Amino acid sequence: MLRILGRPTSLNVRKVLVTLDEIGAPYAHEPQWATPAAPSQSAEFRKLNPNGLIPVIEDENGLMWESNAICRYLAAKHARADLFPLDFAVRARIDMWMDWQAAELNDTWRYAFMALAKSHPRYTDPEKIAESVARWNAALAILDARLAATRAYVAGDAYTLADIVLGVSAHRWRATPLEHADLPAVRGWLAMLDARPAFAKYATAEYP
Repeated sequence: MLRILGRPTSLNVRKVLVTLDEIGAPYAHEPQWATPAAPSQSAEFRKLNPNGLIPVIEDENGLMWESNAICRYLAAKHARADLFPLDFAVRARIDMWMDWQAAELNDTWRYAFMALAKSHPRYTDPEKIAESVARWNAALAILDARLAATRAYVAGDAYTLADIVLGVSAHRWRATPLEHADLPAVRGWLAMLDARPAFAKYATAEYP
């Protein structure tokens, strides 16, 4: 059975958990990893992922890390062409938005999230908080424009991996106590995602 290692409070772990639940694939979750009980920077964990980051999965094909790559792998392995279509143009759009989430969106929210949701003592600078909130809202406005254009999901008419990856990220924005930009398309899309049990399980106050 597939193992997934990583605490579910991690956004990147939740991407994979939602994907697994959407697919209906059996798995064993080891949530203790990247906690004080089992730090991801330990020598033991770095044998699994030399970067010391979660999630990591292990199945009959070996170890894999990088959450978006894992999501693509799982959809392909289980022949879920609805989540990761074979059409190269549609797949490229999904890849584009998934890569945007990792490379662009993630860079905007870290300071504001650590300050406002986690009350971390190292994240208290009001100017940096305001800057991060502004950048986070601006990034979500890009997603809002895309969803207003499709009037449905990120890649078009159908729910795909792009919605899983960006949906978990957008839930973090929604769940963080900040001055939210008015983004009606994002709000409507999140409401559609909330109706999916696999997504709703990890889009709660427990998992900002």
